[in-house]
Amino acid sequence: MTLRTSTAAASLLACATLAVQAAGISDDKVKIGVLSDMSGQYADSGGKGSVEAAKMAVEDFGGKVLGKPVEVVFADHQNKADIGGTKARQWWDAEGVDMIVDINNSAIAGAVFTMAKERGKVAISTGALSTGLTNEFCGPTSVHYTVDSYSLGKSAVQSILAQGKKDWYIVAVDYAYGKVTAATVTDFVKEGGGKVLGTVYHPFNASDFSSFMMQAQASKAQVIALANATQDTVNSIKTAREFGMTKNLTFVPQLIYINDAHAMGLELGQGLTFATAFYWDRNDASREWSKKYQGRMKKMPSMNQASVYSAVTQYLKAIEAAGTDEGLTVTKQLKTMKINDMFSQNGYVREDGRMVHDMFLVQMKTPKESKGPWDYYKILDTIPGEQAFQPLSKSTCSLVTQK
Repeated sequence: MTLRTSTAAASLLACATLAVQAAGISDDKVKIGVLSDMSGQYADSGGKGSVEAAKMAVEDFGGKVLGKPVEVVFADHQNKADIGGTKARQWWDAEGVDMIVDINNSAIAGAVFTMAKERGKVAISTGALSTGLTNEFCGPTSVHYTVDSYSLGKSAVQSILAQGKKDWYIVAVDYAYGKVTAATVTDFVKEGGGKVLGTVYHPFNASDFSSFMMQAQASKAQVIALANATQDTVNSIKTAREFGMTKNLTFVPQLIYINDAHAMGLELGQGLTFATAFYWDRNDASREWSKKYQGRMKKMPSMNQASVYSAVTQYLKAIEAAGTDEGLTVTKQLKTMKINDMFSQNGYVREDGRMVHDMFLVQMKTPKESKGPWDYYKILDTIPGEQAFQPLSKSTCSLVTQK
């Protein structure tokens, strides 16, 4: 072998080595950041439970991917966009985080999705609800995994309209999720031949719902849609019951986590009908995983927490299949995969980043129907994902419209 040949061979070997390194795991570690509400009203459906779900996924995967360790870190976004955005930027720019998950606040998720697009990093929101995440905030490395205002609203609204109840009033929380949800419910009601007689907005984490419920009652509507979440929803229903409104009016919460059902109790919540992406007692796989989670957290998982487990697992599978943790490559791989686990059957991630999966219309049981703690829901119907989520034909995502 001549010196020139030897030098060329060495150069090729060096290039090949660099290519393998580039295609492997950056920083010799995969780092997953759980960005959640750890101390506010969304902490019960996310928070420490989301962190534990992520850790369970890593443990069940073996603690490593492509021979490299997987680490879970977490932070409290405090439901403040500046705090959540600063933490995401710090994680990605200075601390080697590869993927951020949960992000259970729509305004924060929009900011994180924008940063993910700029940096080529992976963001998977399991906890935010705005359809904007797969429309104006969509990006090639972002995924909206669990539910959104469209999927939650469509099933419940259509079910109530089918009962002949056409006159609606909306009580909504005054931030991104509430505004988008109120608009979505209004569209579904009108499409179904109904009327929205008015909408009132309340502050996030409101202390008193009396005036809002009085306005709803004065509208003479047959149906009150609640475009809020967690403690705001529970307090809305408690106030409505105190005013005697639950006897003659139909209340349709757009979002109920099982944690909310537990806090509300069946005496108050019986008969409420709404959509969900996950119920712990739905099948053998969901029961097995949920009981394992309950053993660690002493309560059943919310759909957000179950979704965190699923999302982290699928992310690690995508890294394994792609042979790298590079964000764009991993997300492309994720979009080729069928998702079959305790959370979803035949789920898949669309080109706009929407994870499509079946939704379930459920009704809270009466105290007599319940067989024990956490036995709260009856599954009334299964809505196929293609029907439940916003169709691509209505998408404003640039990944779809600029094809």
